[in-house]
Amino acid sequence: MACGSGPRRVVVEEATPPAPAAPVARPVDAASRASGGLAGAPDTPSPQKLYRSRWVTVSWNELPGWQEDDLSDAWNAWLQNCERPGPLFAPLCRQVKQLLLADNQDKRLWLMSHLQPYRVESLDGNPDGLLTSYYEPLMEASANMRPGFEVPLYAPPNALQQAKRAGQPWLTRQQIDTLPEAKDALRGKEVAWLADPVDALVLHIQGSGRVRITDADGRTRVVRLAYAASNDQPYASVGRWLLDRGLVRDASWPGIKAWISATQSSNPRLVQEMLWSNPRYVFFRPETRTEKDADLGPRGAQGVPLTAGRSVAVDKDSIPYATPLWLTSAGPNGNLQRLVFAQDTGSAIVGAVRADYFAGTGAQAGDFAGRMKQGLRLWVLWPK
Repeated sequence: MACGSGPRRVVVEEATPPAPAAPVARPVDAASRASGGLAGAPDTPSPQKLYRSRWVTVSWNELPGWQEDDLSDAWNAWLQNCERPGPLFAPLCRQVKQLLLADNQDKRLWLMSHLQPYRVESLDGNPDGLLTSYYEPLMEASANMRPGFEVPLYAPPNALQQAKRAGQPWLTRQQIDTLPEAKDALRGKEVAWLADPVDALVLHIQGSGRVRITDADGRTRVVRLAYAASNDQPYASVGRWLLDRGLVRDASWPGIKAWISATQSSNPRLVQEMLWSNPRYVFFRPETRTEKDADLGPRGAQGVPLTAGRSVAVDKDSIPYATPLWLTSAGPNGNLQRLVFAQDTGSAIVGAVRADYFAGTGAQAGDFAGRMKQGLRLWVLWPK
């Protein structure tokens, strides 16, 4: 996965949100609070309650591009959604499966007859928010330490579990890299070895990924590494660290990589300082997949495989998992108007109108995710 609560976020400079549109208020219960569960579970959001977002009833005509979306791949995402839909959406899953081979118009009419759109707003009535993107890295790795592959990825150590039971964070990234007691605690917990510490940071930010391992006999295999735990240290943006020091102007991930490439040979200590500026550290577990689902995306916090271009991470205190959403975003990185599903979350995804768009697996998806940062509007599609 997607790591659920992990920090899988490409780090970019904060943008100024678009000017808010005039809000349409609706009475709400100010005492309510979301639990971050599946839609329909106890205490999850509904159109009648106030959480970190408020929902305003609208007509289908308000949804930009509603008639143009190709719903075929969206339907595949909904089938994944039905693995763990929650009580509210579970009754719809039988018909969702029956409509798999239906045409776009029949799917659209079914959605309109069974769901009611609500515009998502912040508590002060602002419908404008921020869209970023994340992806699943695919990197070359080794099963054992050898020349050229000397950067370990770890499973959670016993010492981490002890710290969690005590309610304390474990060591920082710098301490894990430098303290003898950290190395002792992590000995034998290596799950793979990478060539570059920057690649390890990318995996830590994204929270999961795939590694291509070449065995001693020359055969290669791809292993998915899923999020297992973190050290519970606060997440800090390496992009922000670079911007604050005037080292870059472009804090997208491609911009960060360009700075690293230009700096590594002349000032490796500065690159190392940048890596240590984020104290948060992620631990992994190899994830076994059957041949049937080997090509599916990582599992999100909802517990189902993510679908490229159709799964988003949201603030779990604003929108419950398994909720279908209409998403629109326009900017230099693309114009999106499409049906997506709230299937994941992340420590950096906070706010009412906030989403992180799952771009897919590999370098092309990574390039898209690294540059995506633009305005967003969301509509919840809630059962009638």
